[in-house]
Amino acid sequence: MKFLKPTWRWFGPEDPVTLQDIRQTDATGIVTALHHIPHGEVWPVAEIAARQQLIADAGLSWDVVESVTVHESIKTQTGDFQDYIAKYRQTLENLAACGIRIVTYNFMPVLDWVRTNISYRLPNGAEALYFDRADLALFDIYLLERAGAEQDHAPAAVEEAGLRWQQYSAAQKQAIADTILLGIPSEKKLDIPGIKARLEHYRHITRDDLRQHLRYFLQQVVPVAGKLGIRLAIHPDDPPFDVLGLPRIVSSYEDIAFILQAVDSPANGICYCTGSLGAGRSNDLPAILRMIGNRVHFVHLRNVQHEENGNFYEADHLQGNVDMYAVMKLLLELQQGQPHPIPFRPDHGHRMLDDLHKQCNPGYTAIGRMKGLAALQGLAMGIAGVR
Repeated sequence: MKFLKPTWRWFGPEDPVTLQDIRQTDATGIVTALHHIPHGEVWPVAEIAARQQLIADAGLSWDVVESVTVHESIKTQTGDFQDYIAKYRQTLENLAACGIRIVTYNFMPVLDWVRTNISYRLPNGAEALYFDRADLALFDIYLLERAGAEQDHAPAAVEEAGLRWQQYSAAQKQAIADTILLGIPSEKKLDIPGIKARLEHYRHITRDDLRQHLRYFLQQVVPVAGKLGIRLAIHPDDPPFDVLGLPRIVSSYEDIAFILQAVDSPANGICYCTGSLGAGRSNDLPAILRMIGNRVHFVHLRNVQHEENGNFYEADHLQGNVDMYAVMKLLLELQQGQPHPIPFRPDHGHRMLDDLHKQCNPGYTAIGRMKGLAALQGLAMGIAGVR
């Protein structure tokens, strides 16, 4: 039986979880990026090789890039977007020169992942990431003051947001804004004026426009990736629905089918994230995985628990609304037909035990992810019948 390769996301030398820490988790591969290089600029071979050597010196391998960020000009097809596409292709060539063959990216406009609370207290005392629709509406309507925002939220969320605006303290309102604008650890977070400026670039961009921009980007980079032996893996939207009036186009079965058909190449693949897709109540995760098939190039495994009001929080990896048994069973079946290991990582983790008293990147704690990795590996071995 061939198993998926256990990997771990690492945010570089400033990450509180060190490479030596990761060696103790049973992960053997690293998922990282050169976060210090501005979005859209070429990653030099020397910089890639230096980071690769740092990882190798710790007894690990750099298996997946997450992410080579797609510049906003490419998403909007404005300004020097053709130059940024050329730079993206050059970065792919430089990564291939260093032997790195899996590159993850996303096409989410303006914001990356969005949560409204990064320290939601669970009954056992651990903390999880949480998404609250009314708090998002509060931010959108009252803090961002986006024109027409009320029309983009459910009436119940708008009503509750109004009540909370009257009840919350200034510190509570600021905490919501800070969390929504958090972004990727190790990268500078946005502020409200910055978000407003970026939203303006999307004022006339429809869902279909953004889809066509993605198709064009794929047409320009996938052939290069294919020649280099690189497997591109687009990450689903997190959460998988429109946020702040911005269209999100990697959220469903139909979206993913469109992407795979846009450029029908083995190099054009998917980062299958059970947490992002699982936050969409109508998403059938096993059906999506079967449709993707051998174009699953990278896997994020985490779980979500839905609540009646449309909110959700990140549950233990083997609990929640994602049928992790069915997902893992299908992944193992796919792995048997692949010539190379499919890398997976335990995505996010609860803040728990000693990590409650440490500086941690939200979702990227050491102990919570190690617990998740152990559970997922145990599930895989159980499905495989390993004794």
